[in-house]
Amino acid sequence: MDFAYDARTEELRAELLDFMDGHVYPAEPVFHEQLRGLENPWAWDSAPVMTELRAEARRRGLWNLFLPGEHGAGLTNLQYAPLAEITGRSAQLAPAALNCAAPDTGNMEVLALFGDDAQKKQWLDPLLDGRIRSAFAMTEPDVASSDATNIATRIERDGDEYVLNGRKWWITGAMNPNARIFIVMGKTDPSASRHKQQSMILVPRDTPGLEIRRGMEVFGYDDRDHGGHAEMSFTDVRVPASNLIGGEGYGFAIAQARLGPGRIHHCMRSIGVAERAVELMCARADERVAFGRPLADQGVVRDWIAESRVRLEQLRLLVLKTAWLMDTVGNKGAHTEIQAIKIATPATVEWILDKAIQVHGAAGLSQDFPLAAAQAGIRTLRFADGPDEVHKNALAKSELARQRTAR
Repeated sequence: MDFAYDARTEELRAELLDFMDGHVYPAEPVFHEQLRGLENPWAWDSAPVMTELRAEARRRGLWNLFLPGEHGAGLTNLQYAPLAEITGRSAQLAPAALNCAAPDTGNMEVLALFGDDAQKKQWLDPLLDGRIRSAFAMTEPDVASSDATNIATRIERDGDEYVLNGRKWWITGAMNPNARIFIVMGKTDPSASRHKQQSMILVPRDTPGLEIRRGMEVFGYDDRDHGGHAEMSFTDVRVPASNLIGGEGYGFAIAQARLGPGRIHHCMRSIGVAERAVELMCARADERVAFGRPLADQGVVRDWIAESRVRLEQLRLLVLKTAWLMDTVGNKGAHTEIQAIKIATPATVEWILDKAIQVHGAAGLSQDFPLAAAQAGIRTLRFADGPDEVHKNALAKSELARQRTAR
């Protein structure tokens, strides 16, 4: 068992850490200032400093690191994991600067795995090049979307076209006008078997009948520096039949293939969020004096710091093990571990952020530190890609079956 990073990973880590220190962290206040000055504040990728960061990342070879195979950097999950962790330390800027930000990452994976040549040329190539953004439209307001088979949006064949009708919400990135393409999940055949009713189809943003109704807020944050989360509707939206991805009835399988890597990417970046929170917590504890001595001398604060380090190291090892399993036995073979990190990560990082906010006092609730926004963002992960309860239920059923077999 070897815990060392290989030579390629070490080289990329060194390059990325230098990029973060020299470019990303100094750009954070600049980005927020420029975002406020944009004609359309949802178009975060139009901020001049973002353009500069993306150009520098490409120059350094830090581009599309998330994507294996011919379209990306060719890294394994285990190689990418520590790099994604580093980008999570500046979650609003770094992933996007490297063209490794959700939901574009998952959409590029879908197109790379299941798209035909024409779809790849029209949509994957500009996404890989960072010329456009995208969104993934699955979640709906009128059904329990934790079970993807409940999706009610209809995708009906009409000659050489498909017609879409339905509503979606919490569609990440959709408020950004540069999100030029949506991958939409809906039902093509309600009479088919439960997991064969759904399909996925490409819908360009400017298609008549597609309406962006409003941006959704998370605890008062509109998340515009990620392109926002939209509620949208489809009313007799017509697209060519050639826009279907993978064929009718493949939607559920494609969704599962997309969500596996997406879940571990979220967890990898979240570890970076927690690491930065620990750094801020320790700095604040050393600098702040209360009742005649630094907070760092208070036993309860030391307990929080120690617990944070222990929990974070445990989480990192579990995520790295999962990445290794995905590389060696595939996503299906790593299913239990993917569920485990999806359950463990938000809870662990939430706890650490809560203690970091407490050490900062009222300042931790403010815009002067990234902690409050990070807390709101991490809380969403207990719903994104499936709520905790769904993963716990599935994990428990698997464990019960495994134990029965062993007995």
